[in-house]
Amino acid sequence: MTDSDGGAAPADAASDQHFMRRAIVLAQAARHSPGRSPIGCVIVLDGTVVGQGCNEVGLSCDPTARAEIVAIRRATGGLATTELRGATLYSTLQPCGMCTMASIWARVGRIVCGAERHQVHSMYFEDRHLDAADFLDDAFRKHVPMTSGVLGEECSLLYFKPGDAVPLAEQGNV
Repeated sequence: MTDSDGGAAPADAASDQHFMRRAIVLAQAARHSPGRSPIGCVIVLDGTVVGQGCNEVGLSCDPTARAEIVAIRRATGGLATTELRGATLYSTLQPCGMCTMASIWARVGRIVCGAERHQVHSMYFEDRHLDAADFLDDAFRKHVPMTSGVLGEECSLLYFKPGDAVPLAEQGNV
């Protein structure tokens, strides 16, 4: 279901939790797969998963192969379109600026994220990094609503916490 301007269907807490749990399962599986990291993303259109993925940067040697972009590529490829009007993107971690812009360009109707910046180690969001939630609120609030913190505590368990001593091999963006 979409609203009259092509946005995503209205938020439904039970559906948001259901699809976020699917993203969590993807993230958990990725944790044990070489070249992947535990960020999961599911894209849903009319109640059906049309694309999903995890962070595959190391697997594909492609710095753009983030979970959200992998899922967008699979969704648009499977639907043979460049637009995901009315779709909801579920990500276990607040999307970075690149993934936020890809969602906007793909015309995703709504973004739902689990763990927020304050719940995870700062390495996931370097200091110069764009805060996607602020960006959407400031520039695109009428186009792409974002719901943050859906199963946030559960999602945050996938990641290092603020102040954790992160092993050198696990560090990123620092």
